[in-house]
Amino acid sequence: MSFALDALIVLTGWTHVVLAPYNKVEESFNLHAVHDVLMYGITKLDQYDHFTFPGAVPRTFIGSVLLAWISYPVIQLSNSLGFVTSKFDLQVILRLVLSTLNALGLCYLRHAVSHRFGRPTSLYFTFITISQFHIPFWMGRTLPNMFALLPVNVASALLLSRYPNSPKPSPASVYTAIALLTSTAVIYRAELVLLLGPLVLQCLLSRYVSFGGVIKVGTVVGLLSMATTTAIDSYFWKTFVWPEFSGIYFNVVQGKSSQWGTSPPLMYFTSSLPSLLLFALPLSCLGCAMDSRIREALVPNIVFVGLISFLLHKEWRFIVYVVPVFNVAAARAGRWMVSQKKSGLLGRLLLFAFWAMIIVNALITTMFTMQSMANYPGGIALKRFNNAYPPLVPHGKAYHVHISNLAAQTGASLFLQEHAPPFPSASLFSSPTTSQDQILTYPWTVYDKTESLTLDELSGSLNITHLIAEWSPLEMKSRMRIWRVVDVDGNVYANTDTTGKLGMITSAGWKLDLGMITAVKGFRFRELSKLFEEIEWKLLRWEEEPKLWIYRRR
Repeated sequence: MSFALDALIVLTGWTHVVLAPYNKVEESFNLHAVHDVLMYGITKLDQYDHFTFPGAVPRTFIGSVLLAWISYPVIQLSNSLGFVTSKFDLQVILRLVLSTLNALGLCYLRHAVSHRFGRPTSLYFTFITISQFHIPFWMGRTLPNMFALLPVNVASALLLSRYPNSPKPSPASVYTAIALLTSTAVIYRAELVLLLGPLVLQCLLSRYVSFGGVIKVGTVVGLLSMATTTAIDSYFWKTFVWPEFSGIYFNVVQGKSSQWGTSPPLMYFTSSLPSLLLFALPLSCLGCAMDSRIREALVPNIVFVGLISFLLHKEWRFIVYVVPVFNVAAARAGRWMVSQKKSGLLGRLLLFAFWAMIIVNALITTMFTMQSMANYPGGIALKRFNNAYPPLVPHGKAYHVHISNLAAQTGASLFLQEHAPPFPSASLFSSPTTSQDQILTYPWTVYDKTESLTLDELSGSLNITHLIAEWSPLEMKSRMRIWRVVDVDGNVYANTDTTGKLGMITSAGWKLDLGMITAVKGFRFRELSKLFEEIEWKLLRWEEEPKLWIYRRR
């Protein structure tokens, strides 16, 4: 049973990676860093993408380098088995590796829950976790927060893993947890200091460890982590830098995080936590009320959410680390609900309510996943372009495709630049189209991500043969003497209106039709049959919205 539950967590993460293999712009730094490490090694830094697209603040390379090195043998094995047929397959594999690492962190936490609260609670923890959307979907994505999630979950497990009636964890477990959180805050995500502080204070007040011991561990680990990230990242950035300090200075001291928007003070409590937890939120409240061990685990996490709420710029991923601990609390409540006697009405109602919550969670997650699968038009567009325009005969003219900002932000990663060097070594990628002779003679495609070019500039540049652009054929009408919409096979599509779906890459989502609710008003019960006849029931409907088109120069 234990292995099956662990496998279920791992497979859930893999499923989300396979269903939505593309990336968004917030994942691109680490994803492209892994790409460059795999393609160029750690010496040819001049070829690295971050010098062309550095971002607002520098980010650490440590997670990307580690992920590349861990993924390397997995990619070799996959290649030997014939699973690697393009560079894009490497992106899927490394994301599967990251998802697996984070899943193992959740499995380790599940084992701690089993030790502390019993096997049934760990069972319900598993079902609650896999029925939610955010962590299973995002734990295979190269966000800095997902690199930080693994050590945070291990730290939470160390603090939980003890006998059910044990009054306190071992000092070694506490010091290890503090060391992990300190290192993670220094290297990956500085906001975790706001979680580390309440946790250390709780441990000191409960006399789990001594003040001197905390100072010693925190100082040693903090300085070593600072030295490590400064040395490694200064090498990769070719300047002296401590990335997380740069982020703190930019976002907090200079207050520039507000450039990405501000949110109300209580947004994390009123919006983010309900979205992250779904029905685990009311269950966690019940678990907190009924078990002092749950309260002990939740208090530092709740304080963390309260402290980080003072920052004006808010995103759900800044507090994603608290979700597993809230799920532990929800699982504790679930065990109580399911364990009630089924001979009475209350016991049967509680059993039904718990599993109904899990099912509703799963249904909501299915809807979120379907919507997310359709929200990477840039990746889909570049994949279609690659399929439609393979490299030409040797010594021919190369294709030159301009990738718009929207396409670059929604999935057009370096791993999708399949028809241009750099190509992986033969141990990673044994495609027959990448021999050294072919690299020298084939007219490999030029993938151009130059930003902020106008349509006039793109049309006037005769080197550009194709566009992946957000301008619809109607907006391009005055330029149709220069450009034509093409379909997924590269054939010219003649129509110049927005019905040209073969040349169109769409984004989709669920829409709530409140107008239908308004239409129901005024009908009496005996008129329900008439209501069913007159109203098309589409309270929740799936809508597609055109986002990108592929154009070919005439």
